Amino acid sequence: MIHLFINALAASAGGGLTYIRNLVPHIAGREGVKATVLLGARLGHELQASSNLTFVERNGCSNVALRFFEEQRIVRHLVRQCAADVLLSAGNFALLNSPVPQILLSRNSLYTSRDFYVDLRSRGDYRLWLDTQLKSEFARLSIQAADTVVAPSEAFAEELRRWTGNSVAAIHHGFDRGAFVSDQSPLSRDTQDKLDSGREGLRLLFVSHYNYYRNFETLIRALALIKRALAPRKVHLFLTCKLAAGENPGAYRTDFAAALVRELGLSQEVVELGTVPYQRLYHVYQAAHIYVTPAYAESFAHPLVEAMSSGLPVVASDLDVHREICGSAAVYFSRFSPQELAQRILEVDLSSELVSQLSQAGTKQVAKFSWKLHLDQILSLARRLADRAD
Repeated sequence: MIHLFINALAASAGGGLTYIRNLVPHIAGREGVKATVLLGARLGHELQASSNLTFVERNGCSNVALRFFEEQRIVRHLVRQCAADVLLSAGNFALLNSPVPQILLSRNSLYTSRDFYVDLRSRGDYRLWLDTQLKSEFARLSIQAADTVVAPSEAFAEELRRWTGNSVAAIHHGFDRGAFVSDQSPLSRDTQDKLDSGREGLRLLFVSHYNYYRNFETLIRALALIKRALAPRKVHLFLTCKLAAGENPGAYRTDFAAALVRELGLSQEVVELGTVPYQRLYHVYQAAHIYVTPAYAESFAHPLVEAMSSGLPVVASDLDVHREICGSAAVYFSRFSPQELAQRILEVDLSSELVSQLSQAGTKQVAKFSWKLHLDQILSLARRLADRAD
């Protein structure tokens, strides 16, 4: 029996939430494994305890420095209290001088992204620039402190190796199609009405809360070009966020993107669904024709796998991570070129043969991702570390 302590306190949005939502149910009932999971109140009501799972809920701290040092005290105490064998730190930051062997999951590509720092300076967002610099130092220190560091893709693992000079393993995050579509509850009436309002014409989808590195502005500019090229046929871009202050996690300002939508006359074409519960996201994928991601920084991108599993052709920015995850199931464009993005989308839209080709390739590509396999590999690492510590 191996006892894992999983620090998931930082899983509050995006990929972190997706990871814990999928990993924990696969631990439940797994023979020879016991887990204690530290998480925030947002996740507590979603996950079910089992005979081998124990949850500890605490409110996380939004201040990065306070969070880092607070977790040093709290996690160390809890790990000792529950007599865990291995610590799995799932939020980019490690426990310094851990009392047990530690696996650090590093998945934040912003710390190594030159594009992100350039973007922040161009927006004049120096507060977020300083905050990210501080976080990056904690992340670098964490990578040096952990016994084993795991990245969710080989492309991102290589970035971390270059950044720190440390050894980093690559273990893909997983996907479980059955679990993804298991909740048959309908979408809210408001969300369904918005989807129905865009039934005519070409339907594009981008699943993300608003942030700078997902490069919304390039997508919005491309949408204006697509609208012009397809006229009088309609086109709609569905977003799982709202371009309004206070509607997204983090400190990202939506005012520029919202102003761009108005300036380009796209208020009817951009459909802001807002946050869609993860369990019902598959309804949104099924309503779209093409999945698009213009992100300029990424470490895995769960929505790409979800889109491929839904049979959608993918148009993705030309990142090594995107090519690793999608392979031949996507067509790619230069990440800051709205002209090239528009061209790729139109090429897919105009070719049923290309759509079929991308969809079939996506079905094969999705088979490479498995939460069971991911957990098997994590447990293999954990057992080796525990045996070495004995």
